[in-house]
Amino acid sequence: MVQIAPSILSADFLHLENSVDLVNRHADMFHLDIMDGVFVPNISYGFPIVDAIATKAEKPMDAHLMIIRPENYVERFSRSGVSMLSFHLNATETPDSVIDMIHRSGMKAGVAINPDIPVESLFPYLDRCDYVLLMSVFAGFGGQKFIEETYGRLVSLKSEITGRGLSCLIEVDGGVSGKNAAALAAAGADILVAGSAVFKSDDPAGVISSMR
Repeated sequence: MVQIAPSILSADFLHLENSVDLVNRHADMFHLDIMDGVFVPNISYGFPIVDAIATKAEKPMDAHLMIIRPENYVERFSRSGVSMLSFHLNATETPDSVIDMIHRSGMKAGVAINPDIPVESLFPYLDRCDYVLLMSVFAGFGGQKFIEETYGRLVSLKSEITGRGLSCLIEVDGGVSGKNAAALAAAGADILVAGSAVFKSDDPAGVISSMR
């Protein structure tokens, strides 16, 4: 069954504990969008927020690094209690070593790409990653419109994984909602990240249920 990972970037930061409780009760993991204002033009939040969430989190924390030189922060995210850590393929010159660092730190490793990067660029890493993150919008801002070409990219990626008999999961992030969750799951998605669709809804728990 597909797993639902609400993105905390869209949560109400004045009442963050309520959002954490929502994820604990209704979803499968916390998705943490970490932006540095360099790799992407936006800045999100850092370790104080991650550490605060960790004190209440009962579900795994999945951190998505949209930062340059992710290798500099791997161990720190591990100390914060993050279970899954993904970085963008073009954010480092040594993706293989970053994957190794993540694994040595006791976390699951993921590699992410934006919609303008061919999915084939992920193929060399599929046997080393625990998951790959397929962006269905351009990384950096919440609330963007889902890019329809994602379906074809997802099918190609899933075909490569199954054809090689690999266990690598596929996470899809951007413009995901109850309206396209079923189609994404059918195309091969294993983890669905949803921010605005969940936290901007009048019934966040209902949205998560509909996505399942």
